[in-house]
Amino acid sequence: MLYFRTSAEQARPRTVSTSSTASPANAVLSSALPREYVHKSVHSDVLLTGWRPVADDEFVVTAQWPRTHSFYSPDAGQHDPLLLTESVRQAIPLLSRVAYEVPFGHRRIWDTFSYSTNPAALVVGSRPADITLHIRCSGIARRGHRLARLTMHVTATRDGEFLGTAEAGFTNQPDSVYQRLRGDNGDLDQAAARVIPLPPMTPRRVGRDRFHDVVLSPTSSTRRAQLRTDINHPILFDHPVDHAPGTLLLEAVCQAAHASAFPHRGVLTDMEMRFFRYAELSSPCWIETTAAPDRTTASGCHRLPVRVVARQNGKDVLTARATITATAPEPPRLGTS
Repeated sequence: MLYFRTSAEQARPRTVSTSSTASPANAVLSSALPREYVHKSVHSDVLLTGWRPVADDEFVVTAQWPRTHSFYSPDAGQHDPLLLTESVRQAIPLLSRVAYEVPFGHRRIWDTFSYSTNPAALVVGSRPADITLHIRCSGIARRGHRLARLTMHVTATRDGEFLGTAEAGFTNQPDSVYQRLRGDNGDLDQAAARVIPLPPMTPRRVGRDRFHDVVLSPTSSTRRAQLRTDINHPILFDHPVDHAPGTLLLEAVCQAAHASAFPHRGVLTDMEMRFFRYAELSSPCWIETTAAPDRTTASGCHRLPVRVVARQNGKDVLTARATITATAPEPPRLGTS
């Protein structure tokens, strides 16, 4: 169970405008997509550019990836595949609101998420990448007139080339239900006050270039790290939250997979995640990895799968399987480890 917070504390934003001649069958957002509809505070972080329905419970959502990004930065000339996860994440509140009439202030709780990418389509080009998400929704359940559950099946293309697939299953809850679920853990100020500062792992070991973006803290075991929470991070904590946000947990699995694959450095091409409970900010959350055997493809690439478990207070927060696709290991550098 993974929660992505809506803009409950913000004033209700303006209505999304569509073409004055558009009908429900061909309505489309303008390219200036309001940030509130994708749950972002800063407009420059909005990846989505538009949407349109193509059939019952089927939609096309467009996005544009910048050639570089303040957090999802390119590596070895390839886009960070988590740009795909962030594009899908933004599509969830967008379609929930504009296609399924979910009010602002409702909360989405993720149960499952998975993706698989084509590394050849991740190469950074000479201009921003135009992305198309073909989304089919299934498992739609309602409580009265309210959307209660939905699963999105996504096929992504880049300028017509196959980019990858993704699937996200989530529930939708009114704020009043969320507050009952959170109970005493729902106090934002108390949650922030309980965060314990932790030292970061070496960035290169977890596929990062800056200490500021590292979300894992080392322990005495290379197979076990502690989740590192920086509530001032502008991307991972885009809004105040009372628990570890979903973007932080996704990044933790990504960095744990890179650490498991080290000294190989490659692309996190595949991930499957299942969520069970909230990760609280007040208790240590342990990220544990178990590597599976390396598989070498016909092209000479290494497929390095790893199982990741996040545990807190003796209970699983999430389980995941992730695969790094890499070439030969990087040569050692003097003065690094």
